[in-house]
Amino acid sequence: MHLTAVVLVALMALLHVYILVLEMFLWQRGPGRRFHGFDAELARTTAPLAANQGLYNGFLAAGLVWGLIAEDPTGYRAQIFFLSCIVVAGVYGAATANRRILFAQALPAAVTLASVIAAG
Repeated sequence: MHLTAVVLVALMALLHVYILVLEMFLWQRGPGRRFHGFDAELARTTAPLAANQGLYNGFLAAGLVWGLIAEDPTGYRAQIFFLSCIVVAGVYGAATANRRILFAQALPAAVTLASVIAAG
């Protein structure tokens, strides 16, 4: 179970690095615009907001990586904290912005959080 938890935490970190790249660097380009369905003007006007969101996703990824490399109990606690943050942010984002966030972020984070807790 421990290996499964480690793999899932690493995948969550990679997902948030991907989101960082999408929101900070690809927002106004094809991949970012297609992902969100934005036209060029909306992508341009929302780019500063997206970059800020991307930066926060980078912090979440960094926290998960820290949780993977830190000795326990610090590593375990960091994983619990950052995964919990992702679940809360994903639920809030799904309620206020786009329901897809629930399935793209909150649900995978909740499954990962459960696996980390189970691996204890």
